[in-house]
Amino acid sequence: MDQDVAVDGLATLAREPIRSGVDYVASLRGRKLKVYLMGEEVAEPVDHPIIRPSINAVAETYDLANDNPELASATSPLTGERINRFVHIATSPADLVMQNKMQRRLGQLTGTCFQRCVGMDALNALHSVTHDLDRKHGTFYHDRFKDFLARVQRSNLVIGGAMTDVKGDRGKSPSQQSDPDLFVHVTRRTAQGVYISGAKAHQTGCLNSHWLVVMPTMRLEPDDKDYAIVAALPVDAEGITYIYGRQSCDARSAEEGDIDAGNARFAGQEAMIVFQDVFIPAEHVFMDGEVEFASTLVERFTCYHRRSYVCKTGVGDVLIGAAATIADYNGVDRASHVRDKLVEMTHLNETIYGAGIAASHQGIAMDSGAFLPDEMLANVCKHHVTRLPYEIGRLAQDLAGGLMVTLPSERELRHETIGPLIEKYLKGRPEIATEDRDSCSAPGREHDAGQKRGGISHGIHAWRGFAAGATDPDRALDADRLQEGAGQGACRHFVDIAGGDRKRSFHLHGQSICASSRLRGESGSARPFGRRQWL
Repeated sequence: MDQDVAVDGLATLAREPIRSGVDYVASLRGRKLKVYLMGEEVAEPVDHPIIRPSINAVAETYDLANDNPELASATSPLTGERINRFVHIATSPADLVMQNKMQRRLGQLTGTCFQRCVGMDALNALHSVTHDLDRKHGTFYHDRFKDFLARVQRSNLVIGGAMTDVKGDRGKSPSQQSDPDLFVHVTRRTAQGVYISGAKAHQTGCLNSHWLVVMPTMRLEPDDKDYAIVAALPVDAEGITYIYGRQSCDARSAEEGDIDAGNARFAGQEAMIVFQDVFIPAEHVFMDGEVEFASTLVERFTCYHRRSYVCKTGVGDVLIGAAATIADYNGVDRASHVRDKLVEMTHLNETIYGAGIAASHQGIAMDSGAFLPDEMLANVCKHHVTRLPYEIGRLAQDLAGGLMVTLPSERELRHETIGPLIEKYLKGRPEIATEDRDSCSAPGREHDAGQKRGGISHGIHAWRGFAAGATDPDRALDADRLQEGAGQGACRHFVDIAGGDRKRSFHLHGQSICASSRLRGESGSARPFGRRQWL
């Protein structure tokens, strides 16, 4: 059984490379994963209406690499080939900065979590940790890791990072728990490899990955040796069960129509992973028992990951665009208090981005050749993410008004009797279709409290940070720039609306949002993003 499992895993690594989002979706079919959602086993996750939007979000990471290779791809030092940036090891501050720019752009394109940052940050952290571990212990983990990574790069696979254990009694170490499975650990070792049991919680995009990298979640003591395990295994390995996590408003994705779902095409994903005596061949083990390096790995991973939260600023761009568009549709976009709120939202969003990208600019070289972001600035970025998206959401609610949370369903809009009443009484500016106004209110709700919320749900870990204000002349200048650079186009492409006779062209950080080739068809008309197009 051990050798059979190992051969299956290597076959997965040797597959034909995935070249597009369409290829990626096809690669997920037929894996026979054991997935449970709402008390039922899911036969094919790719076709499930609640799961599919999250798959579409990951697919965008492949298409962006094709559409903008300078932004979303890089040349691998391991293979010499052009590869997706999500499986590239950053070897300069410029590489770290490009990761951030790619993350923000994908946030703009999907309006949600695109689920590949954890894997990217895990790979980058492991590059230097395995190198340092080998130097101290005379092991061969670094060569194993580089061999594994080269195969991942050639096949263009998605890697999911699995770090957060369920933890049990937080006052006790892993080895002190009444149930040893409350932290993932090695249950037995053979000449061929190791077996692990336990569970990982809140695992972003785990079903949508091809391989998982299991890592310890905290500093370990000498008695925790069996918990100091880092290893890679295929998502469909025997003995893994996935329990899909619930999110606010997630059932709307299973309803008819597109308006109620808000962002009907894209979503994030979290699930619990349960490992029950799962075998991992020795060539995919990158740490086994070296407890003193568990904290090193956690610290370096979090340093990468905390500045990776600039992805939330791309989502923030969409929310700010939605708020600006709703104000426009309500005829109050020129009111000074509305402009002030939009400027404040922009300031908060750019504060997150500024801290994150500064951490990347000030990255330092590790002995392995990988570059690590500045730890202080990365922590400041994460601290901002635990606070500022809430305020951005509050301001969006203020601008959107009550319809953001009380909007009648799309069924009412389509109803023979009720529909005309909705059209009449939910009208804004006369030249704007009521359906367009309704459609723009829904994404605001979803980003603020629903399945696509992106920034708010991830504001858990904090350290410390600093805040600064802006002068009135600065605010006036920013308001003018906002009219040219806001994410209104980003909002409109999610809901396929034209914006009436006052539609403008918007650019953000030099990137065309409204007229992007990914967002428009050959004829130039907005490409619809309804779920009927992909189910």
